[in-house]
Amino acid sequence: MEKIMSLKVFKVLLAGCLLIAVTSMNLYAEEWKYAMGEGLSDPQGIYAVAFKSYIEENSRHTIKIYPVGSLGEETDMMEQTNAGILQFLGQSTGYMGGTIPEMDLFTLPYVLPTDTKQLDYFFKNSKVIANMLPAIFNQHGLELLSIFPEGEMAVTTFVPFHSPEDLKGKKMRVMPGSPILVETYKAFGASPVPMSWGDLIGALKTNMVDGQENPTVWIEAYDLDNLTKVLTYTGHGHFNASASANKKFFDELSERDKKLVRAAAAHAHQIILIEAQKLDAYGVGRIVRTNPGYKIVTLTESERAPFKNAAKIVQASFASKSASNKKVLDQMMADLKEAEANAK
Repeated sequence: MEKIMSLKVFKVLLAGCLLIAVTSMNLYAEEWKYAMGEGLSDPQGIYAVAFKSYIEENSRHTIKIYPVGSLGEETDMMEQTNAGILQFLGQSTGYMGGTIPEMDLFTLPYVLPTDTKQLDYFFKNSKVIANMLPAIFNQHGLELLSIFPEGEMAVTTFVPFHSPEDLKGKKMRVMPGSPILVETYKAFGASPVPMSWGDLIGALKTNMVDGQENPTVWIEAYDLDNLTKVLTYTGHGHFNASASANKKFFDELSERDKKLVRAAAAHAHQIILIEAQKLDAYGVGRIVRTNPGYKIVTLTESERAPFKNAAKIVQASFASKSASNKKVLDQMMADLKEAEANAK
């Protein structure tokens, strides 16, 4: 009888322990929200899906992704992340310049190389990204996870241009929130018009603007080539994006979950560095195939020279705005020299 009673007691205790264990696991299984400024098939979307997959395959947590337009404009998503409504944010560095001035570093004209091997090396080994920007993000309530390239910027217009003089008086749409983009197109001779992505299509259709800039993956995916006449490679920059987390949320994670988030970010970062290059090439390839009459121009080195000279004013302006700006720019230039020397 005592053995039977002991067995019953053991079963009750075991059931209780299992219930407690299951309850504890459920308590730690959370749904995290991730919003971004692009669609699921775009570079930020590819990064977010890879991040989500890693989290869900290696934990009981789940991630709900909110693509572009789901939760408002870029500024809305930033505010929601700062407020802790969103745990993760994917956003272009150009949009972030208005909130985190140092992020305009990635928008400066003629700083990042056009050579894809050098660019890849920089985004894998950059000290400015790994050592300097995280503390700056923390000051703005964010935990930096990744910064990655999406593709070389191309300028689409209704008429060809080969010099700053050709752009004189032309209204060029730029992303809102970035003072450097405004300064850049002023230096290039144009009249910059800050405008949200949601307003761009209508503005091109009604000739409210004379052109815009984006990587070819966006130009092709959203039919911007069918709304303009010429695509021009000036070599002045890349479209870049960041992934970050709400700092309070991240700080309150267990050490295990912090490592999980970092590992997911590293996993997604490696994937997007490969995929972004493919998407950029596919974008221009599809334009050539589906829109054979569309004119594609690559400015010669002599044609780029006056744009590069104008860019020096913008670079100096960025560095003069704060000591922090100058420090990150100096480190970026050192990182790029290292990339040039070591990229193979």
